[in-house]
Amino acid sequence: MTGLGPVAWPPAPIRTERLVLRESEARDRAAFIELFASPEVGTYIGGARSREELERAVPEVPGRRSGFFVIDLDGAMIGMVTLDRRDAERPGHVRPGAEKTDEAELGYLFLPEAWGQGYAAEACAAALGWFADVLPGEPVVLRTQTANDRARRVAEKLGFTEVQRYEEYGAEQWLGVWSEAGSAPARRGG
Repeated sequence: MTGLGPVAWPPAPIRTERLVLRESEARDRAAFIELFASPEVGTYIGGARSREELERAVPEVPGRRSGFFVIDLDGAMIGMVTLDRRDAERPGHVRPGAEKTDEAELGYLFLPEAWGQGYAAEACAAALGWFADVLPGEPVVLRTQTANDRARRVAEKLGFTEVQRYEEYGAEQWLGVWSEAGSAPARRGG
């Protein structure tokens, strides 16, 4: 499932200390292809895709939907953050009866050259702040492979709390939950 549903989109660009979270543009297409073709990025998401396949499949303006932010550093895309509705049929839920509804799920990918700089935590905190403003009180889940230590550290830094582990895609998954009441992500700057 994609998008957040009935929220005003796109929001004004969100500025953090170093980054801008904005809607996708045609100039981002090459970075999208680089992102999904990267073997490093593909390690925990099912592997890299071929550039030829991506050249055919990626639209002129990729990622245009509610809840999809391009992460921009100095005018160039370095990654993406998504807030989507998680299919209710997927394993792992945080609310009673959630298997009948779709929970919001945070996801992110960054180009390898942007790793280790704190950009993921900075961008995700800004996206969570925006989410808390437009859908107050709604929890957000984050899932990653248990083996992905970097992603789990980012989740914990953002205030996600582990609620469950389960098997999916042939690997153990870590599921955490964030709520505005229990977490205090950095609010976006003006």
